Parts: sequence; structure tokens; C-alpha cells
Amino acid sequence: MVDLAEKEMDNPTFRSDTVLSDVHLHCPSKRHLMVRLNAVGQPVFLSYFKLLWSTEDLASGKHVREITTGREHQCRSGDELCDKDRSNVEEEGELNSEGVEALLDDDGDLEVVRRPQSASDLQAEDLLRDIVCPVILMKGKEDAFEDEEQECTCNDVVKIEHTMATPLEDVGKQVWRAAFLLADHILFKRDTFRGCSVLELGGGTGIASIIMGTVAKRVYCTDVGEDLLAMCEQNVALNKQLMEPGGGEIKVKELDWLKDEFCTDPEAPYSWSEEEIADLLDHCSVIMAADVFYDDDLTDALFRTLYRITHNLRNSCTVYLALEKRLNFTLRHMDITCEAYSHFRNTLNDLENLQDGKMKYTVEPIKLDFCQFLVYERIEQL
Repeated sequence: MVDLAEKEMDNPTFRSDTVLSDVHLHCPSKRHLMVRLNAVGQPVFLSYFKLLWSTEDLASGKHVREITTGREHQCRSGDELCDKDRSNVEEEGELNSEGVEALLDDDGDLEVVRRPQSASDLQAEDLLRDIVCPVILMKGKEDAFEDEEQECTCNDVVKIEHTMATPLEDVGKQVWRAAFLLADHILFKRDTFRGCSVLELGGGTGIASIIMGTVAKRVYCTDVGEDLLAMCEQNVALNKQLMEPGGGEIKVKELDWLKDEFCTDPEAPYSWSEEEIADLLDHCSVIMAADVFYDDDLTDALFRTLYRITHNLRNSCTVYLALEKRLNFTLRHMDITCEAYSHFRNTLNDLENLQDGKMKYTVEPIKLDFCQFLVYERIEQL
């Protein structure tokens, strides 16, 4: 995008202001449906994210291997299909290579006869990845959408409203892979979080808080911006059936990292009451954040907020940070770098080395060998 100031036509400013999450391009749901326009005119889509383990399984304590074994069998079936098709290709190749004259068109170019794609090809491709393109919900299509809803049981999908291709300041309205990684860890360590009081910083669409709400007692899902918080609150309402078995509660609240205090203005939407602040400080034992480290100033602000809140907590707590290490080529370094990630690591090291006589922070990496409970691409950069 090019911005040209009227009085400075000789000095154009180039800026890229559109960001699109990979999750929306390769999504396990069958399709995205545009359901409305939000307050700033952005199209809002509703997507289904498949759970490999329903909340009924969580409540019954069924072992994860019982769930993942079926998925592994499905993948093996896909491999068998692929191997079978490869053998068919080899057999056909042997038959066609004997005594078949090459076909040429009028210009002398070789005409290649391609084998039609079989049903097994399509099935194998569907098992490996379901590529989804946005579909606009139009008048007369509601019945089709209702049919698709009936295909999914209430306890095996997470329904999320989100936007696509937003400006950088609105990236919280999209769904990002690190939120799925954090959700996986929550489900894998569900006994650790059961009955806890939890604070999420930069909750965005709320998917991590919704998953946490299936096991925790209370979750404060926080972000900034009335339009984003309204979307988050809508997503909590869409998935209330997931939290009912465990009796979890999610409260959507505003928390601006650039401000030193909680918003307590009763006239402001999503503000905090004095009772809620007291409850958070008295009982919070877990803080979490996913994919919020993309801007150095915001990273600094988040760590200041983190220090301020943990300093005022009655009990010690554990902070879980999930992010995607994004590689970019920069002209300044003439190399592939991860500047946002490097700044995050440096700030994290500063926090760990902090010596103020009041707080002590210990940083430990988490191995990513835990099971996957949501269908997404768990890439190496997570």
C-alpha cells in the first residue's frame, strides 16, 4: 500500500498494513461463513475448529491414547490409500510404456494424457489437509448452514467468530496457531488447571480462554477495544456448552497494557468492579498469553503489566507464554531474522534476572511433545 501526502508527492511512504493468519487459509473446518459486519465494517466469519477430544471425554477421564489411536489409524489408512494409488500408477506406467506411440498435436507439441483423479486420491487428500476458502453466507443459504451445524456435535467443536486480513492493530480479531498450542497444553495438563482462577492477557477471539474454561473455575479473558471484546464475548456465548460440564466461568474484561490501572469506570463496557479485581488478586494462580509478541513496544508494555499484576497477587503463580517464531528477511541485516522474537527473549531474560528484592521469576521451556487435541498445523516455529 502506498500513502502519498498531498504536499510531499516526492517522498512516498510505503507501508504494509494487512496481516492474514495461516490458520484461516488452512483450517480444519469445512468452510468459513461470513455472518455479519462488525462495528468498523469488517466482515466477520464463523468457523468450526474440530476437537479431537470432546468435553464428555474430559469429564469421564478417558485416556488420550484412546482418542489419538483413532487419528493415527486414520492417517495410516491415508498412507495405505496413497501407497495403493502409487502402485496403480506404477502398473499403469508399465502398461502404457510398451508399444504406445507419443501423441503430438498439430504444432508438434507433446500431448500428455493424465490419469483421472480417483476417489481414493480425494479421500487421502482430505485426510491430510482440508483447505478452506471463505464462503459468504447469503440469503437462502441459512438452511445449508444449519445442516452443517447438525453434522457437528455440541461437544466436539469450538465455534469462533473472527475476521480475516486485518490491519496490524486488529490482529487480535484473527485466530493464531499459538492459541491452539496453548489450548493443547491446557487439555493435556487439565488436572493442573482444574479449579484454578486464570487471567489471559491479549485474549483476542478467546479460544484459549474457552478451552481453559472447560477445566478452570474462573477465567478473566482480557484485551482492549470494545469491538474485539464484544466478539470475544460472543464466542464465549457460542461455546457455553463446552464449559457447562465443569462449571467454568469466563469473564471478558478490558485490560490495557499501556495503562497502569484496571479500568473501573462503571460507564465503560467491560470494566472491572472492585470485587472482581479483589477476586483476581486473591485467587489468580495462572496467567497465560498466546501470540502477543509481534511489536517491541507492546512486548515491553506486556511485561510491565505482568510485573505489576504478579507483584500484587496474594499467591505465587505460573505464567504460560505461547508464540510463533516468525522468520523474516530484513534489508538491515541482509539475512533472515526474528526481531520480534529476539526482543521477546531479551525481555524475558531481563525479567528472570530481575533483582529488586520483591519478586523472583524462574523461566522454564515446555517440551512440545504433548498430544494434539485440536486440528491445526503444529509447525516447528511454535
